[in-house]
Amino acid sequence: MMLDWNDYRKQLAAGVKEIGQLCPDTIKGYMVISAAGQKADLLGAKVRELIALAVAVTLRCDGCTTVHAEAAIKRGATKEAIAEALGVATTVNAGAALVYSARVMDAFKEYPSAASPREPDSLANLRG
Repeated sequence: MMLDWNDYRKQLAAGVKEIGQLCPDTIKGYMVISAAGQKADLLGAKVRELIALAVAVTLRCDGCTTVHAEAAIKRGATKEAIAEALGVATTVNAGAALVYSARVMDAFKEYPSAASPREPDSLANLRG
């Protein structure tokens, strides 16, 4: 096991409680946003939790992972459904890397030396 997720979730809850005591409006604002996303209930709680898990992976948020994994299971998500949602997260992240790769190539074209096939000495030295 990489992490004791149950213990981590308890530690996280304690940390959030402390923030709530110090900055109650921050927690109130979070709760308003959270509730707003559930009002229409067009997706249903299970699908919302699967989306939340995919986003948690994308954001690399362990706190989100532990909270939403538990919530997804409580709302009936299977291991297979979670794996499918994580596959979507993987695909979106790979797609984002491709989009930003295209942006790098576009930025590359902005430099006058980009048209030159000659490699700068500083890069040639890195290659050994």
